[in-house]
Formats: sequence, structure tokens, C-alpha cells
Amino acid sequence: MSTLSDEEAYEALAARFRPVFARIAEGAVDRELHRDLAHEPVAWLKEAGFGAVRVPVEFGGSGASVSQLFRLLIELGEADSNLPQILRAHFGLLEERLHDPDTAARERWLKRIGAGAVIGNATTEVGGGALGAVATELTGDGPTLTLRGTKHYSTGSLYADWIAVLARRGEEEQGFALVPADAQGVTRIDDWDGFGQRLTASGTTVLDGVEVDPDDVFWFADRGPSYMIAFYQLFHLAALSGIGRAVVRDAVAYVRGRERVFSHGSGTSPAADPLVQQVVGRLSALAFSAEATTLAAVAGLESINARRAVGEVPQEAYDAAEIAASQAHITVADTVLRAANLLFETGGASTVQRGRALDRHWRNARTLAVHNPVIYKERVVGDHLVNQAAPAYSWIVGVKK
Repeated sequence: MSTLSDEEAYEALAARFRPVFARIAEGAVDRELHRDLAHEPVAWLKEAGFGAVRVPVEFGGSGASVSQLFRLLIELGEADSNLPQILRAHFGLLEERLHDPDTAARERWLKRIGAGAVIGNATTEVGGGALGAVATELTGDGPTLTLRGTKHYSTGSLYADWIAVLARRGEEEQGFALVPADAQGVTRIDDWDGFGQRLTASGTTVLDGVEVDPDDVFWFADRGPSYMIAFYQLFHLAALSGIGRAVVRDAVAYVRGRERVFSHGSGTSPAADPLVQQVVGRLSALAFSAEATTLAAVAGLESINARRAVGEVPQEAYDAAEIAASQAHITVADTVLRAANLLFETGGASTVQRGRALDRHWRNARTLAVHNPVIYKERVVGDHLVNQAAPAYSWIVGVKK
């Protein structure tokens, strides 16, 4: 009996989704130019079962590995980098449930996601709150709890069936409450005004007396050791790696379609110009480096999963995965931003025509790269290497008081 190699298994899995990715890519420029929110692409992915790709087969999913997921995300990011970010909270909550020791909660959510449910996020708050403080509050102790608060940067919430809301109960206890996106008291506002990743619907979510099932609240105190911080960080790197691929794709298409040359050029056409060829080759190398670096960090998560299957995982393995994610973030952010800028060296003024929307690659990469600032990633890695400091397992914002 023959067994598929890892590469053959991935190709068989990816073949299911590549027609959807191609369809998404076809409309990416028009959506960007007119800021048409990605409701249709999210629906196409949902219909194809993409949101359930990590769900075990017995619960309606594809049973993909974490490495296979990230390879798919890079391909999706090449089609439209908004889509991996839209689904970041979705796959994060799914990953947590895959390792949930509470069998009932695990199965309930795997079945929901296997049936097509999409999860968005409502985590971040703005204003003068202290570091680590959460104003959004869960109250009550009966069969339902009540949720009140206002969130910003609620990526993916406009596309979601459920929203994961970071909240507190009392002064110390924090966790995620999952509520139906159409529940009474939930208001989703499309007011994200960033110059990049404009279709992620990262706007405001208002929660005014929303009823919450206590069984759908996951408290941080109940968590064991995990790689979830690295997982969430690597999501941005997958989108960035997809942008790197898209830069190469668009550079090749632009050069192939050109006939006009500069008087001081080195070829009879842009495609025949060795200097233009050199630029495209450099872009390809940068994209390759970004993707390889991302997947090298993802391999650390895969290793942890393999060790989980046979016993306990030492803390050192989680530390190594977190440091690798930060190292990758430092490298990939810089690499893709350089590629997105270098793209314009393939031609002249026509590269900046609005209808081509080539600027979206830099704007999107710049926006993704500030999650979280590279300067702090560099410091954390340096502190770990020099002083054996623990990795930063929390990337939060607030006012130091």
C-alpha cells in the first residue's frame, strides 16, 4: 500500500483550494481600488471548507497539520493579503480548541467550525488603560453572563459568525468570551482607516449587555503551556510571505507586458534588459527568503505537536518556538518591505499608475509589519541570548502607571 509523501499530501490538499485562491486574486485589485469588503472571498473560502482545514476529519474538517495550514496561508496571502489576517483570530481560536483538555468544549467548537462557523476578534482597547488592563467586563453568575465594553481593531468581525471578545470578570480574571456576531447588543462598525490591509474590517465593536453562555468563556487561568503567541505572530508572517510572492508575480507580469524601453536601457525590451532581469531575480530571492524563514519558524510548532502526541513538552521547546517567531518577524518584515519597494525599479512612471495598485503591496506589508514593532522583537531576542531572559509571551499595549 503506497503512502503519500509530505509534499504529495500537501499538493493534494492545496489542489482543493487553489481554484478559490485564483478567484480571489482575480478581484484583488478592484476590491483594493474601490474598498469593496471581502464578503464574497470569505464566503468562497467558507464554502470550500478552508476555515475547517485544521479540524480533524471526524468533526468535518481536513485534518491538516499546522505546517500545511501555514503553507496554504502563504498561498492565500499571495492572492490577497487581507484574507489571512481576516482569519487570524478564527484559526487562533481553533488551534486553542484543538489542544483543549476540556473534551466537551473541544468537541463542541470543532463541530461548529467543521460545519462552517467563522470566528472574528474583539480584543484590543484604546485609551489610557494600564498595561494588561481590560475594561470590557463579564458580570453575573447565573445560566448566562452579561458582556459590556468597546473594542477596536476588531479584525475579521464583520465577516464572522462568532466573535471572540477579550473580557475580565472582577479585577483579575481574564479570558475570551465567544458570542454570536448577530447577538442582541453587538454592534460592528466599519471604521478602520489604516492605509494598508484596508479590507480586514479591523474596526470598532460595541458590546452592550450581550448575553454569554458560560460554557463559551475560556479563561486564561485554565490554559496550560502553549505556542499560541508564536502562532498568532506567524500568521502575520504568512501574510507577509504571500505579499512577497505577489510582488514577484506582478513584477513578472509587468515586465512581460512592456515594449517601451529607456534610451539608456540595456535591452531591446524590458524583458531582454539584463538590469531588469536582475531586479526580478532579486525580488524572487527576497520572496524565497521570507517564505523559507517563516516556514522554518513554523517547523518549531510542528515539532511541539509531535512531542505532545507522545508526552509532555518541556518549557524550553515553547521558549525556542517563541524566539524563532520573533527572529523570523525581524527578518521577514524587512525582506518583504524591501521587495515591495524594489518592485518599482522594474519600470518607470507607469508602475505608479493607480489602476495597477502596485503600491498596495508596500502599504499592506508596512501595516502588517507593525504587528508588533520590530525594534522590540530585536530587543527581546537579544535579551534572551545575552541574559537568558524568558521570551516575551505577551504583546500588549497600554499606559505604564
